[in-house]
Amino acid sequence: MSYDKPIHRIAIVGTGVIGASWAAQYLARGFDVIATDPAPNAEVNLRKYVDEAWAELTNIGLSKGATRDRLSFAPNMKDALAQADLVQENAPERPDFKMKLFAEMDEVIPLDSIIASSSSGITPSVMQSKCKHPERVLVGHPFNPPHIIPLVEVVGGAKTSPEAIKQAIAFYTSIGKKAIHLKKELPGHVANRLQAALYREMLYLIEQGVLSVEDTDAAVSYGPGLRWGVMGQSLQWHLGGGAGGIEHFMAHLMDPLQGMMKALGTPNITPQLKQTVINGVMREAAGRSVEELAREENKVLIGLLKLRANGQSTPSVAKKDSQANALAGATA
Repeated sequence: MSYDKPIHRIAIVGTGVIGASWAAQYLARGFDVIATDPAPNAEVNLRKYVDEAWAELTNIGLSKGATRDRLSFAPNMKDALAQADLVQENAPERPDFKMKLFAEMDEVIPLDSIIASSSSGITPSVMQSKCKHPERVLVGHPFNPPHIIPLVEVVGGAKTSPEAIKQAIAFYTSIGKKAIHLKKELPGHVANRLQAALYREMLYLIEQGVLSVEDTDAAVSYGPGLRWGVMGQSLQWHLGGGAGGIEHFMAHLMDPLQGMMKALGTPNITPQLKQTVINGVMREAAGRSVEELAREENKVLIGLLKLRANGQSTPSVAKKDSQANALAGATA
């Protein structure tokens, strides 16, 4: 089965925060989007989220044909999926629920359409296990919020077609995403595992009384976190190796680093430690709501992405419109 047909119509299954953000992203890239969710007030909440995100997306740069008028809502999932070229699923993170849902989606979506899950932890082999056509089922896991953060982790299951994976990566790339291919399934995929590894040591430092919650966050965001917004850690070590680059680093600095790795701790996550973190985070928030903090973060992230686009040879999303629309089949 070939999955290289042009994508015009995208179905969003599940319109919580992730699904709504995906809907906004696809509308901004000029697609027809039909969403479905059985929750009460789902359509109202979805349209409110898209309206609020539109200013940010306009700041990033809209593609040709981008308009919120291309969003529709279908209470019945079968109606939403019947003519979908791609499905982006965002349902609750329960394996039994996912298996049943994917089997139902598999029955009604066209055979040459891809079913991509935003699941942050469940592997595609589990989700595709009850499908008659599991070869088009894969994970396209975004980093929150999808309408701003470029990363998408693409991973197939045991029965996923290599062609489906190839086309999913090409599609996400065509709309300005940074799609990475996970060659093996892992619980939590990759980005969340990296976050968990870092947070494990952060909690250990807090538990041991080395740093307060606030200073632990500062150690990340005002130190390596600034660099990580520019390049990954391995490339950073290339700089850390000086004139000899990564070869010098591996020859002379990797052994001391390995010794440090062995000394990393495992925290005992007690109710007291949890409360310590809660208290510290509330001091950091300083009365700002989650929504206010998210808006502040998104504003800085958009600025950073624009700086990165201007400083690299890779064109920004706004400059890639013609290429994106041609590859993805978006129409005005």
